[in-house]
Amino acid sequence: MNIKSTKKFIKKLMHSIGIEAYRYDPTTTQFGRFVAALQSFNIDLILDIGANEGQFGESLRESGYSGEIVSFEPLKTAYDNLLSVSNGDKNWLVHARCAVGDCTGEIEINISANSVSSSVLPMLDSHMQAAPNAGYIGKDKCDLITLDSVLLAYFKTSKSVLLKIDTQGYEWQVLDGAMDAIQNTRGVLIEMSLIPLYEGQKLWQDIIKRLESEGFILWALQPAFIDPKNGRTLQLDGLFFRP
Repeated sequence: MNIKSTKKFIKKLMHSIGIEAYRYDPTTTQFGRFVAALQSFNIDLILDIGANEGQFGESLRESGYSGEIVSFEPLKTAYDNLLSVSNGDKNWLVHARCAVGDCTGEIEINISANSVSSSVLPMLDSHMQAAPNAGYIGKDKCDLITLDSVLLAYFKTSKSVLLKIDTQGYEWQVLDGAMDAIQNTRGVLIEMSLIPLYEGQKLWQDIIKRLESEGFILWALQPAFIDPKNGRTLQLDGLFFRP
């Protein structure tokens, strides 16, 4: 068997057990491209709003981003895991457990079975049909803050800030509470739904128009949630920068 035939055999064998393998090239991965964009705009601080258990921060570090990260997470179990993951990284701070929105006070979060789909907003059938394991199984109360209320604490030493907002339909409210912060922000990475997945949420067109009105341009798009039954993209991560 020659080399070409051997490669085909190995690829077929791996496919039979559900594995796809590629030659590793960081510039072709989602986070490799993202970090390249961060470097182009000299981003030195990322506010990670909706950090869950720290998956985003871990991927940043694995892809070469060494700047500062400040993570925000409302769910107690996820927050505890986030603290564990970020422990020992002097450039990765975790804010006191809270949700981020358009006012300050207290709020109740719906906890999903898969954790990552948890939201302040009620989940719609369209989400449940695409991810039956995402249903709500409980509730969790926590403090609610605005990004503007912590603006001075985190922005004062940074030269170039990026906001990452992944709050499962609550992104609009996060932006409403960041009217001052957004003026001091160079980039935004935000989850955008193509169809309603949570009750009362804004969709992708509204978010793009809003950020463009603030002086940002759409830099990149990445599928974030795809219905496995029909291949339809339901959510995208939109990356925006202020030129």
